[in-house]
Amino acid sequence: MSNLEKYKGIIPAFYACYDSEGNVSPEGVRALTQHFIDKGVKGVYVNGSSGECIYQGVEERKIIIENVMAAAKGKMTVINHVACNNTKDSAELARHSEEVGVDAIASIPPIYFRLPEYSIAAYWNAISAAAPNTDFIIYNIPQLAGTALTMSLFAEMMKNPKVVGVKNSSMPTQDIQMFKSAGIAAKGGFVVFNGPDEQFVAGRAIGADGGIGGTYGVMPELFLKMNELIVNGERETAAELQYAVNEIIYKMCSSHANMYAVAKEILRINDNLDLGGVRLPLENLQENDKLIAKEAATMICDAKAKYL
Repeated sequence: MSNLEKYKGIIPAFYACYDSEGNVSPEGVRALTQHFIDKGVKGVYVNGSSGECIYQGVEERKIIIENVMAAAKGKMTVINHVACNNTKDSAELARHSEEVGVDAIASIPPIYFRLPEYSIAAYWNAISAAAPNTDFIIYNIPQLAGTALTMSLFAEMMKNPKVVGVKNSSMPTQDIQMFKSAGIAAKGGFVVFNGPDEQFVAGRAIGADGGIGGTYGVMPELFLKMNELIVNGERETAAELQYAVNEIIYKMCSSHANMYAVAKEILRINDNLDLGGVRLPLENLQENDKLIAKEAATMICDAKAKYL
């Protein structure tokens, strides 16, 4: 069985890094990777929603994971999301991921067409087969993918020995309990990640082993502190910090621009990281959005001063 401990903890979802012309920036990717190493997080989740994967080509996504691995290999856990909207490209990214040495690959189901469960299982198993020596993590995000991970589909995927966990971004925390319980029953050991950042404490309380989230990247210290408080049994303070984090998230989501554009502006303000904008049709920052990002950046600094 895989070493599941390497997946337990705080794993920021990696942001897309672009240059001034909107192309993938290898230098930006390496700088952001080193930033997360320095912050002490457990690992990174690359080429997922926060990485704008749906708007990137196969070769761009290869460049991103190659540069993440150049900085991160041996220093933290790397999970690479490889799903494309066809099996061939997804399998190619899986093959390449194993070649560069990631710890695990992950995948949402194919989007747009409403496929039967046996087709989704075949898709995931084909991806896994392209990286036969690499762990596989199912990504359940029904509100965006349009398909939920049902218990019958989950049971089918438990037959694949490389499936070690679920990144659960559905909103009911009960789903975490269901996947965790059934996964342990099937395999003896199984990892479930909390997905919705706003309910990290609730997800951990019901059995999540850690979390993967799109706002962790702008405030990893606060999520690390929340996790520490949970481990130490300080639930009331953890909940208080969760409320503070949620206010920051609500502020980030109040902009006209896409939230990831705001996140990158926060990193520019607080951490001197220039990761570019977001890729159209995602909305980039307008002047009012910069004020929102500045307010959120200040809120993060205030929360760190209070809780760390």
